[in-house]
Amino acid sequence: MRLNDLILGIDDVRLQAGDATVDVRDLALDSRRVRAGALFAALPGTKLDGRAFVADAAKAGASVILAPAGSIFADLPKDVAVLTAQEPRRALALLAARFFSNQPHCIAAVTGTGGKTSTVAFARQLWTLEGREAASIGTLGIISRTLNDPGSLTTPDPIALHRLLAQLADGGITHLAMEASSHGLDQYRLDGVKVAAAAFTNLSQDHLDYHADMASYFEAKLRLFSGLLPEGGTAVVNLKLEQAQSVIDVARKRRQRLITFGGGDADIRLLKQTPTPQGQLLELSLFGAHHVAEFPVAGAFQAENLLAALGLIIGSGSDVNKIAGLIGSLTGVPGRIEHVADTPAGGAVYVDYAHKPGALEAVLTTLRPHAVRQLAVVFGCGGDRDRGKRPMMGEIATRLADRVIITDDNPRSEAPAAIRAEILAKAPGAIEVGDRAEAIRVAMSELKRGDLLVIAGKGHETYQIVGDKTYPFDDAEVARQIAAELGGAPVRLVR
Repeated sequence: MRLNDLILGIDDVRLQAGDATVDVRDLALDSRRVRAGALFAALPGTKLDGRAFVADAAKAGASVILAPAGSIFADLPKDVAVLTAQEPRRALALLAARFFSNQPHCIAAVTGTGGKTSTVAFARQLWTLEGREAASIGTLGIISRTLNDPGSLTTPDPIALHRLLAQLADGGITHLAMEASSHGLDQYRLDGVKVAAAAFTNLSQDHLDYHADMASYFEAKLRLFSGLLPEGGTAVVNLKLEQAQSVIDVARKRRQRLITFGGGDADIRLLKQTPTPQGQLLELSLFGAHHVAEFPVAGAFQAENLLAALGLIIGSGSDVNKIAGLIGSLTGVPGRIEHVADTPAGGAVYVDYAHKPGALEAVLTTLRPHAVRQLAVVFGCGGDRDRGKRPMMGEIATRLADRVIITDDNPRSEAPAAIRAEILAKAPGAIEVGDRAEAIRVAMSELKRGDLLVIAGKGHETYQIVGDKTYPFDDAEVARQIAAELGGAPVRLVR
């Protein structure tokens, strides 16, 4: 693409030097990845300043340099063009959007302190169940029926993001749900993404090592509505959010369609919630119509994430009644209160990432209403990590669960038995089974109808670290295999 076509209409970009007809063949943020004809974005970072690598980029064949306004590069070859911008990060995002050009035609973005991962997962699943080619991008990586790439992508740099959007669209993906982090929004990483619907889940204290204060944190998230979601797009807002009115005011000012969920007179409301071993029975009000659905995902907060996903899906044009009928076919999010199996006796098995005292307490408290009879837990603690949490987690487990099995997590360089002993010191009545697979087998074989087991600590991890070696180990897969061997039913996520 010619440079003059690439920058056309992007008001902040100025051609400071060079030929506007030069051909741009690629974009790069890392001088080591520059190839002939690339545009190199020389941006200041927290640790390194990209402007220090401009000479290296030029030697590698860069044809264009993008830098902050006021930057001067006296020794550049004359055939290298120089672009400057007051907001070079935003400029790069817009340039990347134009360079890669293709995007899924319906993109939903989710921001909030919590719930982003689950909301985008539910949205992707609902679209898939509806018969659409859908994908999600976020903490769990890229998930779709055609492309799966585990690994956190919350939120990728704009070059990587727009390259990925084009790859997904070229591969037939028409609908995409993605997480929008406050860092990504503040750093303009999502600019240029054609967002059709956006949701704000909740807000609580977080990331104040980056944002100056809670007001700045909120303003960063609000950019999804004030800067990215266009006129005519759908704004999905949680009325329980303390700042809900501020988001609503922005949506109305920008003439966006507004869908509310949560409490009060919201468009999408939870009327009644009845926990079950395999999830929860929900009574919903969807735009005034009453619906009852078996939601096979546990946790009150997951019901709220479902409401946000429903707002995005319905706000993007899907039929309300059809979508309501698909709720029963949803599954959870990998490693987040994930229902992975049912035993032949009728016990439900969940996997969760909880590996800290607060998280273990939260997951056991959340799952307690779903246990008709007894609540059991299998967990351990990682080696070479905070030893102080071990007795704390032992106390929490024995206080909140009826049956506790202490096993190994990732012992790393520590003696596994010593780690277990520190947990057991405050876990009277707990059983010790060092081998994690055997611990899961013992716990599952003891489950009766109405019992619920949570396997905590490793969640979506697919490995176990013992000494200096890493072995394949996936709690969910181990539980599914054991369920099948016992004559029970493995439960798998929708892709």
